[in-house]
Formats: sequence, structure tokens, C-alpha cells
Amino acid sequence: MAAGAPKLVIRISLAVSAVMLAGKLTAWLLTHSTALLADAAESVVHGAATGLAAFSLWLAAQPADESHPYGHGRIAYFSAGFEGALVLAAAGAVIWSAIDGLVHPPALQRLGTGLGIAAGLAAINLGLGLALIRVGKKHNALILTANGHHVLSDVWTTGAAILGVALVLVTNAAWLDPVAALVIGALIMVSGAALVRTSFRGLMDRVDPALGRDLIEELDRAVREGRITAFHQLRCRRLNDEIWIDVHLLVPGALATVDAHHAVTDVEEAVRRRFAADRVHMTSHIEPAEHEVGHPDGHAGVSEPLRSDAPAPPAASGDAPS
Repeated sequence: MAAGAPKLVIRISLAVSAVMLAGKLTAWLLTHSTALLADAAESVVHGAATGLAAFSLWLAAQPADESHPYGHGRIAYFSAGFEGALVLAAAGAVIWSAIDGLVHPPALQRLGTGLGIAAGLAAINLGLGLALIRVGKKHNALILTANGHHVLSDVWTTGAAILGVALVLVTNAAWLDPVAALVIGALIMVSGAALVRTSFRGLMDRVDPALGRDLIEELDRAVREGRITAFHQLRCRRLNDEIWIDVHLLVPGALATVDAHHAVTDVEEAVRRRFAADRVHMTSHIEPAEHEVGHPDGHAGVSEPLRSDAPAPPAASGDAPS
């Protein structure tokens, strides 16, 4: 997709969220269904979260400046966490309304019309959610991916509402409507907790295993091909489509400075080619190979903190879930 795809899909998401809210409120007003009211309440939260996601996507794309030398990409994790907190708040409201519906059953009406509206809205949201996740993964945009998962959770909640209302139609058991609302509340809560967990991992720089494996594989190749002698002190983090890498690269001590510079530059270019879909910021510290024995971490390239078999704790890096 084109580079402007993230902006396009988030604008579409904003427009669709308004349509969802209007449609679900209409379905509730027509039916007085607690389940459909719960579904509409989730859409209120989703609209607010999508607005924040649009702002965060714009801010994350801003270039680094004097006050933010590492750019603005970390807003993605704040956005995901805030969206998760809103979702959890919505879950609480939905569960409360469901309990009230069990105590004071609503006078249900026009359930067939409400079902038709809800089914059409669910189909639209399904297409949107899948598109958001696809574009988010393609462009390493956590904001879009989180928003896409939220949209899909909305599909599940609408599905639960549809099932509950349909059961009421078939069985004429009105109590099934607030029970469906309880199920919706539980589904929303699971989705919100997942978003908060993603946000926490990113803000805490939890290691990204896939990024670490690919990076070490590329550096190991440089060692095997003799471009460098070894490497250690490797640290990396991912922020959306940006990767930040710090590493010590070892070269023969007798190598001229200009030759060492060329060798390390060649390794850096190979890493950038390996992660061509991302913006790579790599800072390499050149050391003589003989200096390796002065490091207590063990042999470079063997006990790197990012290795899965290393005894040391993981190094700092960003985490971008799917």
C-alpha cells in the first residue's frame, strides 16, 4: 500500500465510528434492548479512542527535534494504554447496565428491525477492523493495529448482542437480553486488558524476540564473513516503524581507523537492508578485538543479553504486538 495508507484508514475509522454510534443508538431506541444499549456504549468509547488514535498517528509521524531526539513514536504505547483504559471503563458501565436489566427487565420491541441494523453494522466493522490490522502490520504502526483489534472486539460485542436479541425473539425469554449484555461486558474487558498489557510492555521497553533474533543473525553473519571480529553490548528497541540499535563492534586492533570505519559502515548498511521496511538508527562503538577480554559479559556473540540462551536479563527494546 502507499505510504499514506495509515492516514487514510484512520480517517475512514473515524468516519465509521460516527456511523456505528448513530446506528447502534438507533437500534437501541427502537428496541429498548439492554444488549444493544451495551453495544452502543462501547461505540461511544471507541469513537473517543479513535480520535486519540488519529492524533497519536499524526504525532508519531513528526520528525525528531531538539526536545525529542528519539522522535515521538512512544505516543503509540500511550495511545494503546489510554484506549485500553477507556475500554475497561466501558466494560464496567456495560456490566452495570446488564445487572440493572436483570433486576428491571426492559420492555422489548421491534427486535427484528434492531437485529437487521446491528448485523449490517457488524459487517462494516469486520471489514474495517481487518483493514486496520493489515495496514498497521504492514507499516509497523501500533496505533492502527491497536485500533483494529478494538474494532474487531466491537464486532464480537455486536455479535453477542445479536445472539442475545435473537434468542429473545425465538424463546420470548426477556432475561436473555441482559445476560447477553453481561457477555458483552466480559468481552470488552478482555479486549481492554490486552490493550493495556501491550501499552505496558512497550513503555517498559520489553524485548522484541523477533527483532533480537534477526539482528543477532545479521551480526553473526558479519562475524562469519570476517567484516568484524565479534560484537557485544547489544541493545535495541522498536518504536512503530523505527528501530534504534546500540552495539559495540570489535575489529582487529592493528586495523587502520579508516579501514575499521569502512568495515563497521558495511555492517550497518547490511543491518539497514535487513530491516528495509523500517527506519533504522544504529549507533556503533568500534573496539579493538583484544579489548574483549576486559568485558565481564563473556565472549561477544555468545552470551549477548538478547540471546534466548543468555543468563543475563533481556536488554531494553520496544514491543509491537500483532
